[in-house]
Amino acid sequence: MALLKGLGDFFALDIGTTAVRVVQLSQSGSNSWNLQHYGYAPVDERITSSNTAEGLRRLGEVIMTAVGQSGIKAKNVAIGLPSSKTFTTIIDVPMVSEAELKSTIKYQIDQYIPMAINETKVDWALLGQSLHDPKQQEVLLASTANAYAEERLEFIESLGFNVIAAEPDPIAIVRSLLPVDVRDARLIIDVGERATDLAITFGDTPRLVRNIPIGLGSLIKVAVQNLNVQEDQARQFILKFGLAPDRLEGQVYRSIESTLENFASELIKSIKFFQTRYPNTPVGGILLSGFSAVVPKFGEYITAKTGVPSSIANPWQRVHVAQADQQQLSSIAAEFATAIGLAERKNLK
Repeated sequence: MALLKGLGDFFALDIGTTAVRVVQLSQSGSNSWNLQHYGYAPVDERITSSNTAEGLRRLGEVIMTAVGQSGIKAKNVAIGLPSSKTFTTIIDVPMVSEAELKSTIKYQIDQYIPMAINETKVDWALLGQSLHDPKQQEVLLASTANAYAEERLEFIESLGFNVIAAEPDPIAIVRSLLPVDVRDARLIIDVGERATDLAITFGDTPRLVRNIPIGLGSLIKVAVQNLNVQEDQARQFILKFGLAPDRLEGQVYRSIESTLENFASELIKSIKFFQTRYPNTPVGGILLSGFSAVVPKFGEYITAKTGVPSSIANPWQRVHVAQADQQQLSSIAAEFATAIGLAERKNLK
């Protein structure tokens, strides 16, 4: 999953549940970029969830539409791996040199990942000294099944591209959403269509990564049942009125309240787990991304439930975007956290 060096220009590809997003950036400073090209193509959820030859053919067409509309000419691509297909964890290892760690960690990995080591692709990154035990250092482990990784690689390369990196979505969103020079721990939540990626960070690295199987679609489903409306109308209600108790007499909020309670309880569990592991590192804020950044009153609800202040994160914070592109992107900008995070990977020559 490591990015190979010296491969020149590359672009990022994020295959989401309901849209394909592509981004190409050029670096303009040590931590700033210019937007070169971007593309966005909606896709039917039935296509992205299908693994049939016909489903892949149609998904390939959507990807080529997004790339074609973007003007991207690069063939090298960094792709996101959905958290439902990856396993990410942080482990403690003895304080040894990185060279020694490289030679010994392969013998330790097997006990931490949920699949047999010979059926899995594994990558790791040294995070530095442990936050709770100065005699240990922390390592980020990320793994995905060989079968899935090879299928995805073969599929993308069949479209004429060269995959130079594959990275779990929750790792990519940390890169794009975390502000520079954050001193305390932050909880990042990126609410998608089917699920939510969650990462608690300290410094500029994740120290806890989770996936919660609740997304916008979960809220829409219970709203359809409880309000007796069509799916399109339920989506419209949630995106327009959100969690406001004074809109439509609070009917929308009440219809999804039980699912929201489950969602909030998962956030609270994650924060408590982090605080137990790192008792001296309080979570100082929550960063909202994806649908949590656009559903009205979502942040206020999360703040009230967790007791931690929340704010909308901006995946474009380090990217200079031309005025015309800003206007085009305004309605979908919050959906680009993964794509921008992938595009901001360093590709040093």
